[in-house]
Amino acid sequence: MSDAPLDQNSHAGFDPKAFLAKPGAGVRLERFPAGWQIHAQGDPADSVCYIRKGRVKVATFSNRGKEAIVGILQEGQFFGEPCLRDTRLRTATIVTLDDCLITSVSKEVMLSTLGSEPKFSAFFLAHLLSRTTRLEEDLGDQLLNLSERRLARLLLVLADAGRDGGRTNEINLSQEVLAEMVGTTRSRISTFMNRFREQGLINYDSHGRKIVVYVALLASVLGL
Repeated sequence: MSDAPLDQNSHAGFDPKAFLAKPGAGVRLERFPAGWQIHAQGDPADSVCYIRKGRVKVATFSNRGKEAIVGILQEGQFFGEPCLRDTRLRTATIVTLDDCLITSVSKEVMLSTLGSEPKFSAFFLAHLLSRTTRLEEDLGDQLLNLSERRLARLLLVLADAGRDGGRTNEINLSQEVLAEMVGTTRSRISTFMNRFREQGLINYDSHGRKIVVYVALLASVLGL
């Protein structure tokens, strides 16, 4: 694959997902096991990554080393895009939550393809708009809603409520991670989780990490 812009005749047949699934010059396909740090805050920022399978945790660290989990990204989402705006260092640490398949696209190839392929530009723009909307919703949630409601919304988002039309979905996260994302204590998360389970909204093994979310029921009862 050449780093040069593609010919105009390629536009009609260009498939963004196929491009992200095929290795080439500046495009690497990689596998990472669960718990693997893909890159750390402060590392050189020279590529954009696309999640083909699995989920990752996005965390930032203060000067004192305190960690804040700022998001969970899953299949079909990008990360590392700040490098496209002359950001030279990674602004967050990315750690896999599952076994992941990741496509890494160099900054140069990413910019070239965005400039030469309208379909890829539209695909990437849709991701950015979705991310912006999610961040706005998360901010409003933090400012306006109680911890219990924030947890309910977080469970729905993590279970990818819109994808399967209200079916039961599973997520796999510890209560400590949920507490960090909601902005409360683990003991309060435990209380809310037990309450949701008693109401038949979720099911989970208190000794494990797997949570079964009854998406339609949770959304209906809580009006989310």
